[in-house]
Amino acid sequence: MYRVYCFAVFAFVLFSCGSDDGPGYQEPYIPTPNEPIVTPLTDTELMDLTQKETFKYFWDFANSATGAAKERYHPTNPTLNQNVVTTGGTGFGLMAILVGIERGYVTRNEAVTRLTKIMAFLETADRFHGAWPHWLDGGTGKVLPFSTKDDGGDLVETAFLVQGLLCVKEYFKNGTDTEKALATKADALWKGVEWNWYTQNQDALYWHWSPNYGFDINLKLTGYNETLIAYVLAAASPNYSISKSVYEKGWASSGAIVSSASQYGFPLVLKHAGGSSFGGPLFFSHYSFLGLNPKNLSDQYGNYWNLVVNHTKINRQYCISNPKNFVGYGADCWGLTASYSRNADGSIGYSAHSPSNDLGIISPTAAISSIAFTPTESLKAMHFFYSKKDKLLGPAGFYDAFSPQYNYWVANAYLAIDQGPQIVMIENHRTGLLWNLFMQNTDVKNGLNKLGFNF
Repeated sequence: MYRVYCFAVFAFVLFSCGSDDGPGYQEPYIPTPNEPIVTPLTDTELMDLTQKETFKYFWDFANSATGAAKERYHPTNPTLNQNVVTTGGTGFGLMAILVGIERGYVTRNEAVTRLTKIMAFLETADRFHGAWPHWLDGGTGKVLPFSTKDDGGDLVETAFLVQGLLCVKEYFKNGTDTEKALATKADALWKGVEWNWYTQNQDALYWHWSPNYGFDINLKLTGYNETLIAYVLAAASPNYSISKSVYEKGWASSGAIVSSASQYGFPLVLKHAGGSSFGGPLFFSHYSFLGLNPKNLSDQYGNYWNLVVNHTKINRQYCISNPKNFVGYGADCWGLTASYSRNADGSIGYSAHSPSNDLGIISPTAAISSIAFTPTESLKAMHFFYSKKDKLLGPAGFYDAFSPQYNYWVANAYLAIDQGPQIVMIENHRTGLLWNLFMQNTDVKNGLNKLGFNF
């Protein structure tokens, strides 16, 4: 999987979960005598709470010098890697701040001040043919290598950032003079990305370029995975656009991306990177679609709404079927995606959990961020997570991962790329805010038309 190709190892702690009838059924979780009784919330109250608490990651716990999003946040060790800024997570944070305005968590003026600060940082931070690196030093703006050869531009993380920049541009473009200046900065930043450089003059986009190692990593962006947004934005670029053939031969592998596989009666639609006929980790269907609206989105290869909905339902049904008989999996406790992880030998790290890489770890972001696709099923999971709030709910929303399989272990920590999709996709479910902003952008429309999308 791309996102796990080179992740640092982390450390943490504890938890529990329940289930439902069906294949692989487990006995329901029985609370201990001392476990507190939690008064249920309404659906609206639960969405309000989740958005408000998750927003704190990008506001209260952002990098203090720049306002950009930290790669991770450990409440028990808040100074850990505090200067490591994540490019993609910052893009998610830009969208989260717009939600914060709409929901009244911050004033419009407060948000403009913070966003202007972030733009100033991005303007002076290291860029490589217009693309930002995966990680930046929040103190200096210099690249922090993600791996030995990944010390230059990261096109996919840049695409996630640009998705947020475009939403900021659209949100403020008709505002006050100060707001219009902010919109202009956001627009100029995204238009400086040299997408076509990252083709190596071939019919595909490539993930990395380093001034020291060139294209040595040589990682082609081939779907289906989280990289669709990079192709859409590359086609949309008014200055550094790609041809349609780059999308067709790169992303879609000349049509080989189309899948005839089904699981539990749900067609997969497209082949997932990694080869799983059960679909990859759920972030495949989250990151590109925070701004890009999959409703009514289709091209010659498939219907993207069916794709993301079916991907989510297959992931959930796998947890209900629970072929590995992990404790606690079920209709109210599901969701496999990339997150902190705990292995059977007790080691702690990071893994792209999926049906083909099931380690007994539930990641709340998986079900929560799927709410726009599976509202009933996602809300059921959210109510379950909230019922265990004494274990699962921390200072910046629901913790990143947990497992009843391993003595109720919880990763009491957070990752930007897992918190961001929660607040954004809940808002897309409720009002369509980010979808509407992104899809109204003229350049985005031109890019989608160029690639042959119906939307």
